[in-house]
Amino acid sequence: MTNVYSFDGILVFGLLFICTCAYLKKVPRLNSWLLSEKKGVWGVFYKAAIIGTRLHIAVALSCLAMAFYVVFLK
Repeated sequence: MTNVYSFDGILVFGLLFICTCAYLKKVPRLNSWLLSEKKGVWGVFYKAAIIGTRLHIAVALSCLAMAFYVVFLK
């Protein structure tokens, strides 16, 4: 279990947040509701979804590396 206040926890949270927002971008009903705002607090979801879709290979490799680190090395 990773602590959210450690650097590892922040990385895990960030990666999961980006992956979740990229997945929600593919769901039409949630896309129009959650990711329609591009500015302000709700814009963070939109920006994370854009990062997840444009950098999907780098995000996927980062998720695999973080999973390996959390399961086997920590």
